[in-house]
Amino acid sequence: MTARLSDIAAQAGVSEATVSRVVNGKPGVSAATRQAVVAAMDVLGYERPPKLRQRSQGLIGLIIPELSNPIFPVFAQVIEQVLTRDGYTPVLCTQTPGGSSEDQLTEMLVDRGVNGIVFVAGLHADTTADMDRYVKLAGRGVPFVMVNGYTDRVSAPFVSVDVRAAVRLAVTHLVELGHERIGLALGPRRYVPTQRMVEGLALVRPQAADLVEHSLFSVEGGQAAAAKLLDRGCTAIVCGSDLMAFGAIRAARQRGLHVPRDVSVVGFDDSPLIVFADPPLTTLRQPVDAMGQAAVHALLEEIGGTPAPHAEFVFQPELVVRGSTGARPR
Repeated sequence: MTARLSDIAAQAGVSEATVSRVVNGKPGVSAATRQAVVAAMDVLGYERPPKLRQRSQGLIGLIIPELSNPIFPVFAQVIEQVLTRDGYTPVLCTQTPGGSSEDQLTEMLVDRGVNGIVFVAGLHADTTADMDRYVKLAGRGVPFVMVNGYTDRVSAPFVSVDVRAAVRLAVTHLVELGHERIGLALGPRRYVPTQRMVEGLALVRPQAADLVEHSLFSVEGGQAAAAKLLDRGCTAIVCGSDLMAFGAIRAARQRGLHVPRDVSVVGFDDSPLIVFADPPLTTLRQPVDAMGQAAVHALLEEIGGTPAPHAEFVFQPELVVRGSTGARPR
């Protein structure tokens, strides 16, 4: 039991004494800490004592596209914390190249009897994907909620960041700095957030439709897209992700250009990678905490039998100005 206590304590981030109090049903432990210990037991595969078994509300699946983009682990952490606090045990599923597909992960979760599923930037965000998969999932009585990537072809709660507003914020900031040729380095055209970013540019700079380049949501993708925009004389580039922004900075430096003296770069997400940026990256912050909490609460409403509106809950981004943007070069 000592070994078990130490394992559970390490997983939950508490002391062994706290684990012992929870296991033995003693007072003096907050509800949040108690739930963290119970979740740790579930994750490590330890059987709950009888006193704790009735406390579990069940399993909730969380499907994210990858771990290499640091914004997705942040979403996962927030959603898992909220689920644990509300008495549920999160089951994290990640897609990897050559690994399980979203459909396979969904089927696995349903087979294990999850109470509901949260999809983060899944196939629902791909305008070319078949949405019947979600219609069938709803038909099986499994509640779910979508994060980022609204479609009216699926009847479910959606939680999104307003990417059109994000582009307006970034472009307005760059125009105030004197920039005239402002380009967008974005991911593939088929994704809803990408399309909305293009729409956002059209609202504030309709004459800049030719200053949009599509590539992959990666450092290499950002580098390739930014290189083409630099060829067209752009002095500022707004990117579809922080990873793409790092690629844009690399493209500028390969040409002997300085950021921000010669080229200004804006990222998107405000992910943990920001602390490694040189110069510190100006970026558009997603309100991940608020979005994650809203997604969980909407799902729990569905599970509880009082469905949240099958609509899109839109959250506003924040422009965080740091050292990668500056005045237009003379």
